[in-house]
Amino acid sequence: MIRSMTAFASSEAQIGSLTINCELRSVNHRYCDISFKLPDVFRFTESSLRAAIATQIKRGKIECSFNYKKQRNDGQAFQVNQQAVSALLAATAEIAALMSNPQAFSALDILAFPGIAQEQEIDKDTLQAGLNNLLEAALQELVITRKREGQQLRLLVIERCEKMSELVLAAKQRMPQVLALLRSKMQERVTELVANPDFDRLEQEMVLLVQKLDVAEELDRLETHLIEVQRSLDQNEPVGRRLDFLMQELHREANTLGSKSADKEMTQISIELKVLIEQMREQIQNIE
Repeated sequence: MIRSMTAFASSEAQIGSLTINCELRSVNHRYCDISFKLPDVFRFTESSLRAAIATQIKRGKIECSFNYKKQRNDGQAFQVNQQAVSALLAATAEIAALMSNPQAFSALDILAFPGIAQEQEIDKDTLQAGLNNLLEAALQELVITRKREGQQLRLLVIERCEKMSELVLAAKQRMPQVLALLRSKMQERVTELVANPDFDRLEQEMVLLVQKLDVAEELDRLETHLIEVQRSLDQNEPVGRRLDFLMQELHREANTLGSKSADKEMTQISIELKVLIEQMREQIQNIE
């Protein structure tokens, strides 16, 4: 199923005393590029989180961010860092000895000092499992969004493929008239050469005209590439890069069709084909 590379998803959960939010942002990229914005306390989980994303996303630039808020409950117990208190008291006593009129401070002042009061830490295994579940929920939402937008992209590409097929058919129907025009030009040239024969020159001009106006191969290849584009759209794997290559091939054939044609209508068909190809290329740049 076709997936877009542009999507956003988020999830939130309570893990211990923390309310944790996970956000995933995805945009188009040639490869799979995953980056993280993690608080230091979550940094140890990055490897596991990266592997989880890589199993679901094969192409795109993915930004994963985690944020948390602490939930304080009434009567929440704190652990006091005894070593930090001792070190703080020793340092203040040393400083007070150097002061002529040291100020007294209370136990609450000490408790407010950074590193004195310690909240109970969440077990790492519990935190790891919680973050994995949180990421999985966001990933599922992201994948669903990418699939939904991918279906819209698929419809847009198919619509343009159908228009291109109509143009290729119109070009094939135009070919007998183009060949009749070629025959007329050759007859006029023969008439000119009757009075002044130059059969070598005539043969060269005939070969050049045939080569210039014979676009049957280009039209056949355009049809083949369009069939392959629509077949690729039904694959259950990432096909964005394959489709991008097919757009290059389609443009090559449409461009050759225009350069070889000396017919106004065939030239216009070539222009219309290139416009549709460019429209498809813009959409395909966002397909995984």
